[in-house]
Amino acid sequence: HNIKNIPNGLLLRVVGGVMALSNIVQNWKSAKTPIPTRLSRKNIILAWLGAFLATLAFTMATDFLKTPLILGSFGASCLLVFAYPTSPFAQPRNVIGGHFVASLTGLVVMSLLGVSAFSMAIAVATAIMLMLLLKVPHPPAGSNPLIVMLSMANWDFLWTPTLFGSIILILVALVYNNYGKERAYPIYW
Repeated sequence: HNIKNIPNGLLLRVVGGVMALSNIVQNWKSAKTPIPTRLSRKNIILAWLGAFLATLAFTMATDFLKTPLILGSFGASCLLVFAYPTSPFAQPRNVIGGHFVASLTGLVVMSLLGVSAFSMAIAVATAIMLMLLLKVPHPPAGSNPLIVMLSMANWDFLWTPTLFGSIILILVALVYNNYGKERAYPIYW
């Protein structure tokens, strides 16, 4: 085969694609920021214990109340709230508001569009947009629309586990993250 036999439009698209890929690879290679330092052993142990206590609290409340208060994304929330309690993503308004907005978005999109690859993509993207607009971004909550749709959740999901489970998580954090003089949580409401 000869390059002369390739249509001009196709050749231009192939060259353009190769150039775009080259730019992407260059961007990857230019990443020079060093890996962040690891948390101190003390903070790692504190994060472990906080996550343990919060998870124990909402799982025991689930057993006691016979109501689901466990949401898969709460595990990731524990990482932020107990390992990085000064992060904007770990503040009470972000945890509770982010989970609520994202679950609500998943429920609304599912009721309007059903469950499909397209509706899941719309729900996640819309939840992220709404969390940002409402100033409650919480990265773990970005998975809530997928959890809603994959579990075919009903509207009760908004209250249990989403709202009440995230409130339990924050109540534990408000006590635990203020234990000791060097710790203060939240940094804002």
